[in-house]
Amino acid sequence: MGKTGKKDYLKGWVPYRIKRYWGYVAATIIALVLPWIRINGNHFFLLNFDHKQLHFMFVRFDMQELYIMPFLLMMLFIGIFALTSFAGRAWCGWACPQTIFRVIYRDLIETKLLKIRKSIKNKQKEPDWDKNGNRVKEVIAILIWSVLALIAASDFMWYFVPPEDFFKYLGDPANHTVMIGFVLGVAAFLVADVVFIKENFCIYICPYSRVQSVLFDEDTLLTVYDPIRGGHIYEGHGEERHKAVHNQKELKEKEANAECTYCESCVRVCPTHIDIRKGLQLECINCLECVDACTVVMGKLGKPSLVRWSSERETVKHEGKTRLLRPKILGYLGVLAIVITMLFVMGSKKEGMLMNIEPDQRVYKVLDDGRVEHSYITLFQNTDIKKHTYKIAINNKDIEIVRPKESFEIAARSKRKKVIILRSKKPLLPNIKRDTPIPIVVNAFAVDDKKKINIYRTIKFMYPTKEHIEQFKGK
Repeated sequence: MGKTGKKDYLKGWVPYRIKRYWGYVAATIIALVLPWIRINGNHFFLLNFDHKQLHFMFVRFDMQELYIMPFLLMMLFIGIFALTSFAGRAWCGWACPQTIFRVIYRDLIETKLLKIRKSIKNKQKEPDWDKNGNRVKEVIAILIWSVLALIAASDFMWYFVPPEDFFKYLGDPANHTVMIGFVLGVAAFLVADVVFIKENFCIYICPYSRVQSVLFDEDTLLTVYDPIRGGHIYEGHGEERHKAVHNQKELKEKEANAECTYCESCVRVCPTHIDIRKGLQLECINCLECVDACTVVMGKLGKPSLVRWSSERETVKHEGKTRLLRPKILGYLGVLAIVITMLFVMGSKKEGMLMNIEPDQRVYKVLDDGRVEHSYITLFQNTDIKKHTYKIAINNKDIEIVRPKESFEIAARSKRKKVIILRSKKPLLPNIKRDTPIPIVVNAFAVDDKKKINIYRTIKFMYPTKEHIEQFKGK
């Protein structure tokens, strides 16, 4: 192929690295901006322990309404399983905060800004700390990252303490030491992790790499080296894999048609310090840096990359095209669709008010004329965004409401405690041998919006025996 053909081969090609950077920018903007967006005072996602509330998709749920949490957790885990089975560790390379933070620190701050490292294409060679004032530059890099770590830690906290409360609490640090300590602790961890632990977190600490292997199959999209085209650099399986050749000459002697140039660009650029030619490895985070490196080298030769984001079926075994919509993926998507549907169904049943009724410590009171009276401590909570007027009713014509007979108001998103007193109009169960509970349905509704806010709770009205009536009469 001529020189023009070689250039044309890479014409219009956009490295995965650039695409990842744009993905990082989008993920960062979303993570920073989302906590600030409110609709009717509600956030997209907020698990607020301070006010005992969950906000999800701009709908507010109080702790009594957390029946949607199991569906959120199921959606999270099934989504992770589906993504991993389909695209391997795409999350790790393209959206994981650990990867994004390391790229910011290593590639942007250390390499581009302070010139501590010579090139982002060589991640294996450590800087010469005794030259060019690199030790001082590294201190500056750590200080810059510490500021960014504080911002990241604050952003993380905004999903538990909303920004409107967060900055108010910062003005009163003495009464919010736990929140401030947590932010500082997370920031300190991010500094230690990104500056000192580095990719060792992905290799040794993160449990995801251990889980992924059981979710992979021969059609999972991975960063894969083609040994049939490139040549078998390694031999053996698992931990017994070893280098069979050490240079291009040895490779050509072993496999005359092998295309690997043994430039090792794919090895130098790897952030987790692996050789992708060795095959599938837990340390690979699917960042596709090696794909970019090999694409440039092989593109200059007018050939496609030996390392691709593809499946073992297509790249290693050469058994045909990758099956993207296979039974496993369809099964995950089906279950995920059911969970999401259930989530929205349960979320749509959110009540406009909450009512918690508990009987008073005294079981009952018997009046002088023999009628029975019960008291219930009731907590009403208006979960709507506007004030409402409420009234209560019951479904038993032989029992009357003593209080509250009149309607009452509760401000938006406020609580109000009231005592409900119910009284029998006449003897209800003559000649009973033991105290008998009578189920009563209490209906609480908004007078101004009964269609939307109308809830029911069942309580017990205990009616005593004749002997107990005589015993407790007037007490």
